[in-house]
Amino acid sequence: MFITFEGPEGSGKTTQIKPLASFLSRRGYRVLTTREPGGTQIGDQIREILLNRANTAMEWRTEILLFQASRAQLVEQLIRPHLESGGVVLCDRYADSTLAYQGYGYQRDLEALRKIIHFATGGLQPDLTFLLDLDVEAGLSRRSNDGDVNRLDAYELAFHRRVRQGYLELARAEPQRWVVLDATLPPDLLQSQIQQILMERIKQGGEPTRSEIP
Repeated sequence: MFITFEGPEGSGKTTQIKPLASFLSRRGYRVLTTREPGGTQIGDQIREILLNRANTAMEWRTEILLFQASRAQLVEQLIRPHLESGGVVLCDRYADSTLAYQGYGYQRDLEALRKIIHFATGGLQPDLTFLLDLDVEAGLSRRSNDGDVNRLDAYELAFHRRVRQGYLELARAEPQRWVVLDATLPPDLLQSQIQQILMERIKQGGEPTRSEIP
C-alpha cells in the first residue's frame, strides 16, 4: 500500500509519518518511510540543489525537471520494489506536490505537468493521500520557529496561498484517494485520526503483506 502525505509548508507531515510507521511496524507490516525530494543518494544530492536558498536564479523549468529526476530515482530504486514485495510505503510528499507548487503555485499548465510526472513515475500513483491542511501564515511561522527555512519557503505569501488552494482543489477532484485533515489539531489527536482512517482503508481494500511476527 502506497500512502503519501501532502500539505503546505509547516503542516507537520514528517511529525505524523514517524509515529505512523511505528504503529504499522508493531502490527507486523514492513514499512518503508521516505521523502521528496530525496530519499536516495542521488535524490539527496538533487534535494540540496533544489532547497538551497542561494539558488535564486533557478528557472521554473529547471526546478520541475530536478524534482522529477529525484522522483524517478526514488520510485525505481525504493518505492516500486518495496510495494511489489508487499510492503507499505509512507512518503513525505510525492507527485501531487508538483501539481500544487509548480502547477498552482507557479500557475503552469497542469496537463503538461501530469505528462512529465507520468514519465518520471511510470504511472505509479498513491493508494491513499493525507492532506494536512492549515493556514499558510501559521505553517510558515512554524517553519521559521524551527529554523528550517528553504528556498521555497521564502516565496511570497500569494504563492503559498495558491499552493494551499491547489491542494484543496486536487483533493476535491479525487475524494476517493484524498483525506483532508486539520493540521492545527494537537499532534497526538491528529495521529489517532490518521491511524483510524488508514486501518479502515486497509480493511476495505485487503491488508498488505505482513512480515513474520515472532
